[in-house]
Amino acid sequence: MDDKNKFKDRERALEDEYFSKKEHELIEKMRNKLAREADRKQIAEETGVTDQDILDALQSLGYNSETISILYMVPLVQIAWAEGYVAEKEREMVLEIARARDIIPGTEAYEKLCELLKEEPPEDFFENSLRAIRYMIKALPDDHRAASQESLVEMCTMIADVTGGILGFGNISDEERILIARIATEISQGRESLIQNMTKK
Repeated sequence: MDDKNKFKDRERALEDEYFSKKEHELIEKMRNKLAREADRKQIAEETGVTDQDILDALQSLGYNSETISILYMVPLVQIAWAEGYVAEKEREMVLEIARARDIIPGTEAYEKLCELLKEEPPEDFFENSLRAIRYMIKALPDDHRAASQESLVEMCTMIADVTGGILGFGNISDEERILIARIATEISQGRESLIQNMTKK
């Protein structure tokens, strides 16, 4: 085989390799898209959320069909981090409430919750999670909506109060009190504000 033919064979081999790589990338991209769509459908079934913008935002925050059950626990985690660290009693209380909500050890959801208690999530994770909760609460029947809001605020207050405040006298710190009020306000906002804030860069 002369050098010219060798060069052509090499060129053809490189072209085949290139197109094969592109084909595999396209197949992988399609698989990922289908998997994401299937997971989004499961999240919708778990939460009752039908708005595609909200579902996309939840996935962008890192929630999947296995971890979406911790969404309502996120405000409690936020309260636990209010003073810059999570006290052991706060951690125990959050996990106790989680277990009562069938988020149990050995599940991906429980492990994710433990991670959130170990390393503080960014502020936008907390904010956008709250906005998603607000949308879900708004979708509830009227007779359940207020009860759900009150329950969430009550659980946040339990986390804030568990360490007993300064000198153990049951006081909630100013940081925690302000944050609880902010959470209560956030979960009362309307959908337009929700979508705008969850999708902004």
